Amino acid sequence: MTTQVALVGGTGKLGTIIGAVIEELDGFEVGRVLTSRSELSELDGAGLVIDASTPQVSIDVVRAAVERGINVLVATSGWSAERIALVRPLVEAAGTGAVFIPNFSLGSVLGSTLAAAAAPFFPSAEIVEAHHETKIDSPSGTAVRTAELIAAARSEQGPVSAPHADQRARGQQVGSVPIHSLRRPGVIAKQEVILSGPGESLTFTHDTVDPARAYAPGIRLAVPFAAQAAGVVVGLESMIDIGIRS
Repeated sequence: MTTQVALVGGTGKLGTIIGAVIEELDGFEVGRVLTSRSELSELDGAGLVIDASTPQVSIDVVRAAVERGINVLVATSGWSAERIALVRPLVEAAGTGAVFIPNFSLGSVLGSTLAAAAAPFFPSAEIVEAHHETKIDSPSGTAVRTAELIAAARSEQGPVSAPHADQRARGQQVGSVPIHSLRRPGVIAKQEVILSGPGESLTFTHDTVDPARAYAPGIRLAVPFAAQAAGVVVGLESMIDIGIRS
């Protein structure tokens, strides 16, 4: 049996990539493509909702899917742990599944996981992320997720050292980790996690140069996983065995 997918934001850059991958994925078919301005009643009858809309619309898409008893895969940026906490009770009460993927790139997931694993050994951690000038949200969902993973990994050590964090130029803090966002032409997506200690530093860098090729393996993993998921799941790392637990 083929699962009919309602793809919200399917005409955007990420939505187009997701749609192309689903066309080649056994057991799934894009039954309808919605824009960020579509009526959410168009979700009726779908077997899976995939959200690649905008941060402003995304929470309404998730709620609409859950209210209809449909599992949802969220690819839209801007979902922090605090924002996910707003919809978690709805998902659990409905008995559905909501899977939030900040980044479909396997390399990005590995970089963030390795940085989190190393974070307890360094007192300082900062993130510099760069995206194209048309990205409307900052910091990126990937950077927020990375900072949350670092904070969780440092639960015993406590917050990272971030002097002068009250100054705006020191970035936005997430889980005590300063995040610095660049929005400029000539870049697609890049993240650096810089860990520092006495006399040394360690940097994890991930650079996306071809989104369609970089995201496809993660999309292939996430779509069937989301269709069968129960409860709230965050991050592609939940679907692969990296061998490191932060």
